[in-house]
Amino acid sequence: MNDQLHSVALAWTIARRDGVTIGLTDHDRDLVIDGLLYAAAPGMTPSAVKRSGDLEADTTEIAGALTGAAIGEADLLAGRWDGARVRVRAVDWTSGDVRAELGGGTIGAVELGERGFTAELRGVAALLDAPMAEATSPGCRAELGDRRCRVAMATRRRFARVLAVVETVVTLDTAEPLANAYGDGLLRWFGGANCGLESAVARSADATVTLRAPPRLAVDPGTLVELIEGCDKTIATCTARFGNAANFRGEPYLPGIDLLTRYPGA
Repeated sequence: MNDQLHSVALAWTIARRDGVTIGLTDHDRDLVIDGLLYAAAPGMTPSAVKRSGDLEADTTEIAGALTGAAIGEADLLAGRWDGARVRVRAVDWTSGDVRAELGGGTIGAVELGERGFTAELRGVAALLDAPMAEATSPGCRAELGDRRCRVAMATRRRFARVLAVVETVVTLDTAEPLANAYGDGLLRWFGGANCGLESAVARSADATVTLRAPPRLAVDPGTLVELIEGCDKTIATCTARFGNAANFRGEPYLPGIDLLTRYPGA
C-alpha cells in the first residue's frame, strides 16, 4: 500500500449563511489548515463521493453524531445549517497540505435519527435542476429589492425591540410606518436564542406582526429584531405603494385558463 495514503484525512469546511464558519475532520486530533482549526470529529462520515463528467447533478450524504458543540441538535432543528456552503477535501494530516478536492455544495435536507443526523450535500450541478425559463404568472416573480425589482430598501428596514410574543404574534416597541408594511416581509432576529435566524411575516398591524410560524426558540423581552418591508406581488401594490410598475415581473392582464370555459351569458 502507498505510504502516502496512511496520512490522509478528510476535512470539511462548513460556512453558514450567518457568517459562522467551522472546520471538522475525521482524524483523531485537531488540525490547522489554511489558518482554520479543524476539530476532530471521528463520527463525521460521508457516503461514497461520486464525481461525473456529464450534467447529472452530483449529490452525497454526510452522517454524523451529535457529540460536539459545533453542530448541535437545537441548531439543526432551528435551521441554522440550512443552505450552508460545504467544502470537502482530502488532506495530509502530517503537514496540512491539501491532497485532493473531493467536492462541495450546499446543505439540503437534514434528518435527525436516534444515532445522529444525515445531511444531503447538493453540488453545483444541482442548480441545473432549476427551471431554465419562467412560467407566466399574474403576480410578480421578483423579490422586493432585488436587481430585477430595483426598489431601494435602505429606508424600508427598521430595528425594533420585542415586548412580548404570544404564539405567532410579536408585539414591538415601534409602530409600522403604514398599514401592513411588513406583511409578506421578513423579521430577522439580532439577539437571543434565535439570533441569526429569519421568520416570514404574514401580516402586520400597528405595533404587532404576525409570523407565518412561531419562533423556533424562546424569545426574551427586549430582543432586538430587524423588520423588512414586504410586498404582496400584485400590480396594484407595485403601482400605488412603490411606484414601480415599470419593473413589475408578472403578467396581470394575461388571460388565464378560465378563458377556455367562458361562453356567452356566463
